[in-house]
Amino acid sequence: MGQNNRCGTYIKHISDVLQRNCNNALQAKGLTMSQLSVLHQLDNTLDGEMPLKELEKQLQVAQSTAAGIISRLEQKGFVEGYGSGEDKRIKIVRITNAGRDCFADSQIHATESEAQLLSALTDEERILFNALLKKVSENL
Repeated sequence: MGQNNRCGTYIKHISDVLQRNCNNALQAKGLTMSQLSVLHQLDNTLDGEMPLKELEKQLQVAQSTAAGIISRLEQKGFVEGYGSGEDKRIKIVRITNAGRDCFADSQIHATESEAQLLSALTDEERILFNALLKKVSENL
């Protein structure tokens, strides 16, 4: 990449490489980064479940995209969907035990990909890089 590139170009390149490396590592489990993101969102909730609408919002994807991701995860037995007790039109998505196990195993691949990404940085540079990314992200 040339010296005249804006930071967005570098961020896009880093994102693309990280996603490609993670997807390649996750392929053995039949997962994609998008599917892993759903498992991550659900695993980080108190009860392991969330309305589909909230997942769409968290993942910043269209309803049809979220529904497709959920459908594939249901087929693999990693999540289950059901109608809300209060309003059957609201679909709730819950992570299964198999989904939790798969997510935990997949974290190893994500950690390895991130380590490779940051391998050229010193410990101090990694701390600064992370702090700067957090600051920019929080400003969005």
